[in-house]
Amino acid sequence: MAKSQDKWLFLVDASVYIFRAWHAYPDDLFDEQGHSANAVHGFATFLCQLLERARPRHIGVAFDESLLTSFRNQIYPAYKANREPPPPELERQMKACRKLAELMGMTTYASDIYEADDLIGTLAIKMRPHGFRTAIVSRDKDLSQLLAERDVMWDFANDKKIRHSEVKAQYGAEAHQIIDLLALAGDAVDNIPGVPGVGRKTAEALLERLGSLDEIYERLDEVEFFSIRGAKRVKQLLQEHREMALISRQLTAIATDAPIEGAPENLERKELDQEALETFCEFHNFDRYLGERCLASRHL
Repeated sequence: MAKSQDKWLFLVDASVYIFRAWHAYPDDLFDEQGHSANAVHGFATFLCQLLERARPRHIGVAFDESLLTSFRNQIYPAYKANREPPPPELERQMKACRKLAELMGMTTYASDIYEADDLIGTLAIKMRPHGFRTAIVSRDKDLSQLLAERDVMWDFANDKKIRHSEVKAQYGAEAHQIIDLLALAGDAVDNIPGVPGVGRKTAEALLERLGSLDEIYERLDEVEFFSIRGAKRVKQLLQEHREMALISRQLTAIATDAPIEGAPENLERKELDQEALETFCEFHNFDRYLGERCLASRHL
């Protein structure tokens, strides 16, 4: 992918891979001060694998620091309220993971107002006029709404790529409809209510017929005549919960106007800080192979 003549921008959803490492790597890995370091080890391995396989020239890594403090919580206070905050040991490692990415020459982003999805969305939109195609490194379905015709979402751990033309087959709606699909059906993972009683299949059928949430409400009187199960009841639910549907759409839409400065030059990989990276690897007790692998990334 990165070897073609196209200009590729790789945007990494860091939390996905940090949490994966936290759960997958043994909990007997510690740093020099005795703190858990398993997520750092796993994230370091992921970064090395990504650089080795993709050899990206332009890359940004987005971190989440806005659980319960993002602008979405002002719109709907219960947004993500079902999630437990990360334990202190994991929170400490998240900061170390960000430091590692920076030491390896990557630009990192985080905000207490905008989520990683919003930072990724803003960077993707901001770089598109410069001729960049975007590879979003994540398995988060929400991010599929960002895909343009020449972009790809890469579930790196499972080595599965989803292109713009494949979003509907994967998620039940076109990329530009994902926002409205989630606004109708809700998203339990993020505690987004949607329209109570309207499930995923019904939401897909409505969008297949009418195309968008706005059009559904514009032509609401037609819904009871659709050949979908409980059509009259669906119309009633849409009427009763219109405000919540519109609020849910505000929650599911990825912001593409986060205050980020300095593209595209800031996203070009930089020279790694060899001395600082060696110190980091030693402090976190990386074995020789992982430490050398991190340092060797400067040649990729």
